[in-house]
Amino acid sequence: MGIDRFCSVDSSDPFWDWNHTLYTDTPDLTQCFQNTVLVWLPCIYLWICAPIYLIYLRSHNRGYICMSLLNKAKTVVGFLLWMICWSDVFYSFWERSHGGATALVYIVSPTVLGLTMLLATVLIQYERMKGVQSSGVLLIFWLLALMCATVTFRSKILQALHQQTPVSVWRYTTFYSYYALLLVALILSCLADQPPLFSQAVRDPNPCPESGASFLSKITFWWITRLLITGYRRPLEDKDLWCLNQDDCSHRVVPGLMRRWSNECQKVKRTQQKILYSPRPTKEGRDLEETEVLNVTPAKKTAKPSLFWALCLSFGPYFLISCLFKIIHDVLMFVGPEILRLLIRFVTDSSAPSWQGFFYTSLLFFCTCVQSVILQKYFHVCFVSGMRLRAAIIGAVYRKALVIGSAARRTSTVGEIVNLMSVDAQRFMDLVTYINMIWSAPLQVVLAVYFLWQTLGPSVLAGMAVMVLMVPVNAVMAMKTKTYQVAQMKNKDDRVKLMNEMLNGIKVLKLYAWELAFRDKVSEIRESELQVLKKIAILGAVTTFTWVCAPFLVALSTFAVYVLVDENNVLDAQKAFVSLALFNILRFPLNILPMVIGNMVQASVSLKRLRVFLSHEELQEDSVDHKVLTGSSHSVSIMDGVFSWSKTESPTLKRLNVSIPDGSLVAVVGHVGSGKSSLLSALLGEMDKIEGSVAVKGLVAYVPQQAWIQNSTLRENIVFGHEVKENWYQQILEACALQPDLEILPAGDETEIGEKGVNLSGGQKQRVSLARAVYCDRAVYLLDDPLSAVDAHVGKHIFEQVIGPQGLLKDKTRVLVTHGLSYLPQVDLILVLVEGEITEMGSYQQLMDRDGAFAEFQRTYAAVDNTHTSESLPKSETKGKENGEVTGVDGAADVTQKSPPLQEDKELNKNSKNPELGKLTEADKASTGQVKLSVFWAYIKAIGSFLTFFSFLLFLTHHSLSLFSNYWLSFWTDDPVINGTQPYRQRRLLVYGALGVSQGVAVFGYSLAMSIGGILASRFLHQSLLFDILRSPMSFFERTPSGNLVNRFSKEMDTIDSMIPNIIKMFMGSMFNVMSACIVILIATPLVAIFIPFLGLLYFFVQRFYVSSSRQLKRLESVSRSPIYSHFNETLLGTSVIRAFGEQKRFISESDHRVDHNHQAHYPSIAANRWLAIRLEFVGNCIVSAAALFAVVARDSLSPGLVGLSISYALQLTASLNWLVRMSSDVETNIVAVEKVREYHDTEKEAEWKHDSSVLPPGWPTEGCIEVRGYGLRYHQDLDLAIRNINIRVDAGEKVGIVGRTGAGKSSLTLGLFRIIEGAEGHIFIDGLDIAQLGLHDLRSRITIIPQDPVLFSGSLRMNLDPFDSYTDDDVWQALEFSHLKNFVSGLPNKLAHECSEGGENLSVGQRQLVCLARALLRKTKVLVLDEATAAVDMETDNLIQSTIRSQFTDCTVLTIAHRLNTIMDYNRVLVLDKGEMVEFDSPSNLISRRGAFFQMALDAGLV
Repeated sequence: MGIDRFCSVDSSDPFWDWNHTLYTDTPDLTQCFQNTVLVWLPCIYLWICAPIYLIYLRSHNRGYICMSLLNKAKTVVGFLLWMICWSDVFYSFWERSHGGATALVYIVSPTVLGLTMLLATVLIQYERMKGVQSSGVLLIFWLLALMCATVTFRSKILQALHQQTPVSVWRYTTFYSYYALLLVALILSCLADQPPLFSQAVRDPNPCPESGASFLSKITFWWITRLLITGYRRPLEDKDLWCLNQDDCSHRVVPGLMRRWSNECQKVKRTQQKILYSPRPTKEGRDLEETEVLNVTPAKKTAKPSLFWALCLSFGPYFLISCLFKIIHDVLMFVGPEILRLLIRFVTDSSAPSWQGFFYTSLLFFCTCVQSVILQKYFHVCFVSGMRLRAAIIGAVYRKALVIGSAARRTSTVGEIVNLMSVDAQRFMDLVTYINMIWSAPLQVVLAVYFLWQTLGPSVLAGMAVMVLMVPVNAVMAMKTKTYQVAQMKNKDDRVKLMNEMLNGIKVLKLYAWELAFRDKVSEIRESELQVLKKIAILGAVTTFTWVCAPFLVALSTFAVYVLVDENNVLDAQKAFVSLALFNILRFPLNILPMVIGNMVQASVSLKRLRVFLSHEELQEDSVDHKVLTGSSHSVSIMDGVFSWSKTESPTLKRLNVSIPDGSLVAVVGHVGSGKSSLLSALLGEMDKIEGSVAVKGLVAYVPQQAWIQNSTLRENIVFGHEVKENWYQQILEACALQPDLEILPAGDETEIGEKGVNLSGGQKQRVSLARAVYCDRAVYLLDDPLSAVDAHVGKHIFEQVIGPQGLLKDKTRVLVTHGLSYLPQVDLILVLVEGEITEMGSYQQLMDRDGAFAEFQRTYAAVDNTHTSESLPKSETKGKENGEVTGVDGAADVTQKSPPLQEDKELNKNSKNPELGKLTEADKASTGQVKLSVFWAYIKAIGSFLTFFSFLLFLTHHSLSLFSNYWLSFWTDDPVINGTQPYRQRRLLVYGALGVSQGVAVFGYSLAMSIGGILASRFLHQSLLFDILRSPMSFFERTPSGNLVNRFSKEMDTIDSMIPNIIKMFMGSMFNVMSACIVILIATPLVAIFIPFLGLLYFFVQRFYVSSSRQLKRLESVSRSPIYSHFNETLLGTSVIRAFGEQKRFISESDHRVDHNHQAHYPSIAANRWLAIRLEFVGNCIVSAAALFAVVARDSLSPGLVGLSISYALQLTASLNWLVRMSSDVETNIVAVEKVREYHDTEKEAEWKHDSSVLPPGWPTEGCIEVRGYGLRYHQDLDLAIRNINIRVDAGEKVGIVGRTGAGKSSLTLGLFRIIEGAEGHIFIDGLDIAQLGLHDLRSRITIIPQDPVLFSGSLRMNLDPFDSYTDDDVWQALEFSHLKNFVSGLPNKLAHECSEGGENLSVGQRQLVCLARALLRKTKVLVLDEATAAVDMETDNLIQSTIRSQFTDCTVLTIAHRLNTIMDYNRVLVLDKGEMVEFDSPSNLISRRGAFFQMALDAGLV
């Protein structure tokens, strides 16, 4: 039975009839076709999709939606449709039973349709039970069904009008009802249902509207419109941002990657073990271990865990959806040229019915719209994948940084690890968007070549040859670029690392006037970085040249071969412009491929860096056993312990055997560098355990030698994530002597502490660190010299109240590293360490009776250190005035918060303090509104106006030539054909070729000019940023988190280096493309001029509407990026503390929270981009359709060449428009980097470094005589004077001690002397010169300070002593000898070239202090200031330092701020300060006989 018999009983109704459909003015489809294909098509679609969709729904249950009105309506409509179909079937049977002849199709088709409607109804209910609020599958089904029915609908109306025979009333009635119901079903399925019960959206405070949006709203990104309207009305703020979707949150994304990465690592371990234990014949004599060791080093390359595979498994499945979209889009791309072919044929063939032209135009519009929707969904999936990938990488790096071993920690500096998070994670994010091009580009090329072959035959091979030749050229360039890229990353790491250190040690740079030396170091790295960038730029220009010329050369070679091979080959409009349209399609994959390869190259470099970091050795988890001692009477035990900082180094601690009973207080003493801090690290499990066993009972608290303070409030620093117990908290504040400090801090314990505790003095930081340990109430306390940074009486108070036998911790086990000998009689056990071994051990009495080295040492220094042995302190004194005025060079430390005057003090009682006052650091602010033109102007000035103008001119030339060459082609195709050939083809070809060559020259010129301009601009901007930051006063660095500044030097500078020049290049390119397309369309079809202004306005409005939100979202994202890095930086500095307290989980979740917060701004900006693109492409599609429509209308007056030219340009327009807005918003959002880099240009600066007309006599100061007259200074305009009315004269060569309770203004005086803070009143004269008249460097380089916090920079030891290289090696060795470091340094393998690690961490704190002394000895200036410089060293070293100062600085004026009064008892005079005023100033003996303030201090210290 044929299909015709199936459709009608007598075969009178054929399946297809050309005369009926094509060659007629009123086309229609046959009845048979309508009853079969048009009915079955939607059914087939639904039956194929249903099984897959049901499986998907089963595995993705989103909750249960209650039956709503919408759902009831959908279900009722579904049942009605089902009933109508069945009524048709029953009618057909009824007809048959009454003798009517009914074709089989009238039974089969309604039956199939009825079953399908039933399936649709079942799906509606199943979706409701699985929590689907809006269904795409069903929406497409209803749309398809309605479109098919519309054809039948039109046909039925035409039949009723033109047919004389009566129609079947029943079937007509059921069909119209069916049609109406389909329309209702479609409208209903466009609406979204209510959210399911217990869904996340119900719980979130501000849920993302995407999950509840309807399918139509999702594919057109309508759901984001409300946010954009808000952003248009007012700048967006944090509170406007939605919560992230659950699937995008870090806590979902990161564990998945970590799990798969650890599986990878396990796999590699297993394979390595197979290699390792492969049985080999062993000689009897060797034991097994040795053979193992021999087998460990197989010659072949060891397998490495694949991070790439782990990433694929984690993000592949979701990402695969994008591949599906991409395939559909790629196929649809070729519909345009095919329709162009049909349109040109339609214009040339005057006999074709006019409906065909309109049909082609509508088809073109429909296809381009579907293409737009699919492309935007594709990009959305890609960008979301990229965002998840970034979250996962940042999370993985953060988690790894918390467990990384000490040896590995040394190989990766903070700067490098931060770069892994910022730059490398970003590289992946950028790559994911384009990675599909790797297979999609070849697919597009193959399709294009296929269609070209159809058009021009074998001549295409000539064009292909050109393309193939281009590939190796670009491959070579990509390889070259890769090597340069690696070099650039290396330079960048070094630069960011150096900047990081400079910002951490900025205080020291200023005090020593070293800014210029370090500026030159940074500039040197920067120059080599720019040299590499220049090479990359030249390569880039060549690449751009080859790829912009490639499509043209391909077209030229193809057309040349085509017309020259055979005289009868005529290049008509159809061939030329269809091929041009295909060549234009080819241009994109060929252009993008090298970029993708370049991105992949960058990403592979990043992937390797990440893999290396994630594969680093971790701390041995089992090095400390917390279970063994349960039930025993010992808290800590080490048996035969041998420990080292890395497997490769010799052990730091050897042959340790220690057992510490529960609740005992143990002191660890020894010289600088003897391994005291290492012993605590071993107990914490921070060192590599080579032999032996360590056991600790219970949880541990740890106070490091250099306090680690977080950038949060004082209270949060102490409570440290535990629950708040108010009474206990107050008790601790009292015991740690923090109460008086709180009274002085502007907002009490709610005061924000700056990064690294900048607004606390050294003593306060140490006490906060101690309070944190006490608060968390652990079994074992490891205290690394917490008393060194505090005054004697405060130290005594803390020992009594906290650490000692009567303190808060009396029942706990305490291990105390100390240099304070006075505490030793009160401890239960003393361990004496010498060069990493315990030489003596026992109670104080036992060791004294033994009369060994310890007893000897004790007798020598006991007299000296009476400081601490005072008998009794009046209670009020005990608390001391250890308030937070600047102690020490931490000096500027307190710059921003100074003590309010006393009467205010009383008013500001604890409860009324205003937390706002406690704000210190200024978070990165998001600037609002349009980017100012001044920013663009600044960038243009940085490039140079001539270069800018020249580039613009070249751009214009290139695009004019391009336009003219295509115009020339349209003339060529319209040439008349005489005797089957075109007569002027040689001339046409030559001109066409010449135009192409000149285009190429222009392209190369502008590409090079732009890149060189970009490099000049980034050199200038970096130099000025560096200079602006180094010229800023100390107060600026306290207010500004270092994360912000590092962000400027890494992320923002990277944007200026590599992003902005390219984006401007693309922006200019797409702008000219759009203009030339509009010009061509207007020339060809002037009627479009009616449309273009209207569409242009619409375009402009959409663009402005979007940019106001997009720009603000970008800014919010940029602002929320800094805290990720600040927090990470902070974490890296405090990993040992975080691990000791077991707070890893809390810090990880804080980091995750910050990443999510950043993505909350990033996600809407992704969606906004897509929102814009869909709307713009729609505008573009309208222009294409308008061009085609008017060409169809005016086909009699248009030549085929012009139609071809016009439409082939119009086809490009959509992409160019889209690209133009993308680029214009990218230019705006990226130029923000220039705005941020210039932000510090106008902040307040220090005084001039050097004065031109210097009044300095040579060799000043020759005497070192200091005179202070009526001097006072304040830390802030609106604060009271911190010191006032100081009048003293210090004669040349005098030694003067400065004492006073902490906060009396001792350091303020030194800050004034170095002009770290400028005086508010009075003058300081040195050798008769007013220091306020000098340049800062003239002053600071001629007086010397040994600061309280010893700061070293990574680099050689010699560089740390003498960065300007102004001394000889002999001088340096002599300085080392006098500072007692000569033995240590000459014992190092590299001697003076010994590399200090970041912050000098491979030297002990005491050794660092001695290096600072050596610096002072080298400079040997007439004025020397010591700022509590010996707090961190043991008594013996302190004595050595003091004797060095006495012998080497005999003819210098020395000012010493002292905690240990015994160090200044033999000075000429002592200055006693209190509350910022001078109380006494005389020789120590006179002051004691006066029985004033100094006598009281000496009495406290037991010196009288």
